[in-house]
Amino acid sequence: MTEVFEKLLKLNPISDDTYLAPPSPEGGQRTFGGQFLCHSLRAAQLTVELPKFVHSSHSYFLRPGDVNKETTLKVERIKDGRSFSSRQVTATQANVEVFRTLLSFHIPETGFTWQPEALEDLPGPDDDLITYSDYWESQLGLAAGKWHGRIRPIEIRYINPPMLPADIPITEPQLMWMRMSEPIHENQQVHECALAYMADATLIDHVTLPHGKRWQDERLTGTSLDHAMWFHQVPKADTWLLYKQSVESTSGARGLAIGKFFNHEGLLVASCMQEGLMRWDF
Repeated sequence: MTEVFEKLLKLNPISDDTYLAPPSPEGGQRTFGGQFLCHSLRAAQLTVELPKFVHSSHSYFLRPGDVNKETTLKVERIKDGRSFSSRQVTATQANVEVFRTLLSFHIPETGFTWQPEALEDLPGPDDDLITYSDYWESQLGLAAGKWHGRIRPIEIRYINPPMLPADIPITEPQLMWMRMSEPIHENQQVHECALAYMADATLIDHVTLPHGKRWQDERLTGTSLDHAMWFHQVPKADTWLLYKQSVESTSGARGLAIGKFFNHEGLLVASCMQEGLMRWDF
């Protein structure tokens, strides 16, 4: 497991079903949303008996997180049934609630299996693809290594970065390969936390593309509002996953994006949806 992710995933119990999570390993103006998704899932996992594993989460980003502050995670045990368990997790910093999520856990069962066909004939992760950090910095005009997101323990290789000139709409799905930067151990729960951490990366950035705009535009006031995620297969977050991201709708100063993770065998591992605020100062 990466040193950064190992430290990030370490929660300290402070009372019954209450945990203290470490500050963000990166800088920036606000806490990376994937950190809240990861921390809340980990806290909930610590209160659920195996072999129940997470199958869905529904989350709200209530206030910007402070990258320099620890986060208190309070788990509420809503239900424990024979097949399903439900948990609510609230995240606070300095006694102010910044994030809340509902999670559901399910004992694995057998049943019907179906999914749409996965994409084919795409460049692989070992092909000559730009990294997401390099793309971000090229858009911001920064020197290499200046974007704070580089420290995240995620490796992203962009298949079709939106390089068209400004004001030209882009509506095709955005495709990238993504994995944790280094191997993590075989515990399924850790891989679930890692996938939740990865799911927030880049997804909301693309809701501006149909309007020929970029999330990095200084005229934009943008932030994540909510996030939902469904786990379909046992994830392996330290192997390359294809992350397909599509913009579903923009209206009312909000944009909705859908993301789907596929493994190398073409299995749909997880799906997520995220809505973000997008206010423009023209």
